Formats: sequence, structure tokens, C-alpha cells
Amino acid sequence: MDDNHLGDFLRARRAGLQPEDAGVASYGTRRVAGLRREEVAVLAGVNADYYTRLEQGRERNPSSQVLDALSRALHLDADARAHLHRLAGATPIDQPSDHSAELVSPALRQLMDGYPNTPAFVMSRTMDLLATNVLADALYAPFGPADNLARMTFLDPASRHFYTDWNRAAQATVANLRQAAGFEPDNPRLRALVRTLTEHSADFTRLWNSHTVRGKTQNAKHLLHPGVGPLTLTYQAFDVRDAPGQQLVIYHAEPGSPSAQALHLLGSLHATRRQAEPGRHR
Repeated sequence: MDDNHLGDFLRARRAGLQPEDAGVASYGTRRVAGLRREEVAVLAGVNADYYTRLEQGRERNPSSQVLDALSRALHLDADARAHLHRLAGATPIDQPSDHSAELVSPALRQLMDGYPNTPAFVMSRTMDLLATNVLADALYAPFGPADNLARMTFLDPASRHFYTDWNRAAQATVANLRQAAGFEPDNPRLRALVRTLTEHSADFTRLWNSHTVRGKTQNAKHLLHPGVGPLTLTYQAFDVRDAPGQQLVIYHAEPGSPSAQALHLLGSLHATRRQAEPGRHR
């Protein structure tokens, strides 16, 4: 017997939504729990017969637009909406970006500050550095400003010395941006960034036109910091669930290694420099 996971999910969510919750007038005794199929169809703006076929498994390929309309009609939250899309074999259309996508929650900032011995930062899909802890500030101090990893890689002269294998770092950066374009091809920030990099970097243009796509890997980072010398760091990247598009990245040096000692020295030098800055008080 052919499973009908999509229909089962729609039917269950329909049964769990009361008419008054959906703003549907209800008169007399209802023979079914929750909303009727026809009511869901009206709320979603789809044909009632089409919706019936979806529940019965006779229609298997609803569009992302139809799935989003059903998500609104059934009052699905973000996780349930994504689940509905997966059941239908469709790719969710990301909700329009707004300024909140660039805001890092206070709780996440506190978590980052809880890693005093390792660099940690939050970045957007377009590789903007949205928040950094103290050691990440020290790590990226050679750049001015440390605002966007793609801009820093291609347009800041410090990058050619900072990245021991600059070509590899450049390829990975562009591949990450190509992946971002798959999520939000019309993102204004992405379009402006690509335009700027294309206008000012022939290397970026060449790599961008190769259309290589790749997310973050677990390859070690080989860096040369002007303050403490060579650094070999591994890292982990975590998606921030309550802020789609944000990633928490944590760098790590092998305990007891020269890189771990160099990170400790870097933190000490940065703290001393901050204390010596005019206007800073203990």
C-alpha cells in the first residue's frame, strides 16, 4: 500500500485547527473535528477538489506557492511549514529577508563570549560578520574593517598574507557565496556584494563565473597572523535555528599545540592593546 504522508499530515493539521482559530464561522453541530476540506481550500485560495486530491494522495506535486498558502491556512509555524514542503518534495521559498536577519540574539552573544580561548563569530549567508567574540576580533585585527569575509578575502591587501594558501581560501569563499545565491538569488545584499567584488577583483570574477558551489567544509585553516605567527585551526559551523541564514562558526586549535599557545598569546596581546586605548577604563 502506497504511503500518503503528505495527505496524512494535512488531514491531521486540519483536524487540529478549530474554526474560530481560523476565523471561520461555524453553525450547528459539526460532524468532523476541526476544519472541513472545503474551508481549508477557501482559506488557502485553492480549488476544493484539488485540495481533496492532495489529502487523498491523488495529487502529489503541489507547487511551493500552494504549499505556502496551505501553511498559512493551517497556521503552520516555520518547522511545520518546512516539513510540509519536504513531504511534498518541494523546496521552501524563503520568506523575504528583513533587518531581523542581521540581528544576533543576546543569548547567542553570551554563548560566544563563553568561549574566551577560541575565536567565535556569527555570519550571514552573504558572509557578513554579524557578531564576534573578543578572540575573533583579535584574529581578524589585520583587516580594516573586519566586516565581510568575501570582501576581506578579495579586496583587503592583508588577506594575501593572512591566508597561507590564498587561492584555496578564495575558491572556498566564492563557492560559499554561490551556495548563498541558491537560497536567495534576489537578495539585494548579495547582488550588491557580487557587483562590488566583480568590479574590483578579476580573481573573484574568474572564480564566480566557474559556478562552483560548496558549503563550509571541515578542512583546517592555515593562517599567518602578523602578531603571533602561523596558526592551524579547525572549525565547526552551526546553523542558528531561530535566525535562518545565520551561522555560528567556532575555530579551535589542538590543545597544547603551537597554535593553541599562539591563540593564548593573541588573546593576551589584544587585551593589553584594548586596555591601552584612550577612553578605556577597567
